[in-house]
Amino acid sequence: MTDRASRGYSVITKRSDFLAANRGKRYATPGFVLLVFDRRDDDPAKRLGITITKKVGNAVIRNRMRRRFRELAAEMLGKMGKAGADHILIGRDGGIERDFGALRMEMAKALAKLSG
Repeated sequence: MTDRASRGYSVITKRSDFLAANRGKRYATPGFVLLVFDRRDDDPAKRLGITITKKVGNAVIRNRMRRRFRELAAEMLGKMGKAGADHILIGRDGGIERDFGALRMEMAKALAKLSG
């Protein structure tokens, strides 16, 4: 497991931060929805939040999807994410069946569009 410093982002835990991110930019793909919310504070840290509803599947499926999203974020958020912004990944129903390479391409496209 990687430590927080090498990931390039910190984790969002407060519900109010998730709700605030709804006011940000949104990019929908077949596997997930990415929200990027510029916090407009002096902190340049990138933060990540992951949420997956019970409609997607049982706990095993949701946790598998969460692990895939964490891997994508560890790979890409440090380089392509927007500094000083919250990044929220919302799992969609088709996300667990999608090829990881396809998810990676969708994530790169979403980050390029929203972080620019």
